[in-house]
Amino acid sequence: MRAIWKGAIGFGLVNIPVKLYSGVQNSNLDLDMLDERDHAKIKYQRINEDSRKEVPFDKIVKGYFLKDRYVILDEHDFEEAAPEKNKIIELENFVDIKDINPVYYETSYYTEPEKQGTKAYALLLKALEKSKKAGVARFVLRSTENLCVIHPMDGVIVITKIRFQEEIRSLADIKKVSTTVTKKEMDVGLALIKQYSAPFDIAAFKDEYTNELLKIIKAKAKGKRTVVKKLKPKKATSDNLYDQLMQSLGGAKKRA
Repeated sequence: MRAIWKGAIGFGLVNIPVKLYSGVQNSNLDLDMLDERDHAKIKYQRINEDSRKEVPFDKIVKGYFLKDRYVILDEHDFEEAAPEKNKIIELENFVDIKDINPVYYETSYYTEPEKQGTKAYALLLKALEKSKKAGVARFVLRSTENLCVIHPMDGVIVITKIRFQEEIRSLADIKKVSTTVTKKEMDVGLALIKQYSAPFDIAAFKDEYTNELLKIIKAKAKGKRTVVKKLKPKKATSDNLYDQLMQSLGGAKKRA
């Protein structure tokens, strides 16, 4: 793997030199958009909405629509607003990772210590493991300030980018459920959850769609067609919620 960032984790007055590696990869197939007639690749053009003519790249500017007009921004404006380009992931405080709502999570990076920072890295890693805490920090990546949590995973310090509060939409416009649930419905619902409960194992969840699509592609390349077996969803025999829950509970027991 190639490091995408080099800098240091600031742990109090201790700087721990580290390299960052992308911790995620795309499992989707890389599909190209083609012209159906000759399979030539589709090329995107930058078109002026009014004249319908292509705009040269060096004539494109960025603007923000404010009230009734666009305010045009130049490179100086972006430089003024950009965070100071330092190479420190500055730990600001430590929290219980369970207190961070999953809606905030974005993407993760693995860290690897530089030779001179190995001992300090090991100390932070062991301290995070023992305290069961995660550090909250900021760092600059590709000229953008990012918020992140620093947490241990299988003997490695992982940096996971999280969203700022301003990036999370309000729930004010979402209708809240106010329907009454009876005690017996709740009891069976809890029993159903218990029946389906198991230790989380990410390896048990495969990207089935991509796997099946690749099978179809390989078969078509050989002039064949592959038949994918579709799982038909089971339908309840009753419209009553309690009856549906009881049927689900019975089905879960059979599978178990």
